[in-house]
Amino acid sequence: MTQNKENTNAFLIHISAFAGFIFPFGNIITPLIAWQTLKDRSAFLDEQGKEAVNFNISYSLYVFILTLFVGGFFISNFFRGFNNFDNFNHVDINFNTENIFGFLGLGSIAGIVYLIGMALVIIAALKAKEGENYKYPFTIKFIK
Repeated sequence: MTQNKENTNAFLIHISAFAGFIFPFGNIITPLIAWQTLKDRSAFLDEQGKEAVNFNISYSLYVFILTLFVGGFFISNFFRGFNNFDNFNHVDINFNTENIFGFLGLGSIAGIVYLIGMALVIIAALKAKEGENYKYPFTIKFIK
């Protein structure tokens, strides 16, 4: 395989993570399929495919944990307003500034994590297009 085709294929493996916008778990399934079909063509494609799949699995795990944390925070604040479960006619839901700023702060962290994930995929794709062996930060090595 020529160097240009190899770099282009590595670029496509990384950028295929954006398929997660089209269908659920597309950010994992699409790079996995691309890597499986291209890994025998060169060591560079094999290494970049593993990096892309490992990053997207790790990233999905991090986002899932963050979602549980934010969801738990929201649910606990929502049900804090139910003072008496015997009387459903009066529900006092407390949306004071502490709760709103706390929830917005956690939402901001989630947004930043989301943008960082997108930026890392773009950086990896551009580095792979140049022929550089890119390593994602904070990646758990599920596939070695």
